[in-house]
Amino acid sequence: MITLANLSPQKGSTKDRKRLGRGPGTGLGKTSGRGHKGAKSRSGYKSKPGFEGGQMPLQRRLPKRGFNNKFRKEFVIVSLTQLDSFEGGQEITKEALVEAGMVKTGRLVKVLANGEISKALTVNVDKVSAQAKELIEKAGGTVVENSPAAE
Repeated sequence: MITLANLSPQKGSTKDRKRLGRGPGTGLGKTSGRGHKGAKSRSGYKSKPGFEGGQMPLQRRLPKRGFNNKFRKEFVIVSLTQLDSFEGGQEITKEALVEAGMVKTGRLVKVLANGEISKALTVNVDKVSAQAKELIEKAGGTVVENSPAAE
């Protein structure tokens, strides 16, 4: 019977560790596989990430392009066609969209006027396009925007 006390690895699945500095017959004697001289042969050697031995590193050789706005807010787009799948009279919040699997948790949501809406819904999300707002109100619904600009 196999128990935790008598477990052993499968035959051929493990190797003995390299025993360094144990004579010339091992192939890893004398310099212990480190070669002769240079920083890598010495104890305490460390290399910075991206360091290429004094050669101009790749991240400095490649050109920088454009501008990255660290304050940019990315919205997940939800169409009117997707909102039409909800029942009439229902309030649509970010939580309801997450439950329906249309949006991931913690994302900003914007409703765009792609498609048609035929039900009166209360839409309570971060942003709604002007055309989408018009179509929702025409269908008898209401729109409440929680603008993320205040955050």
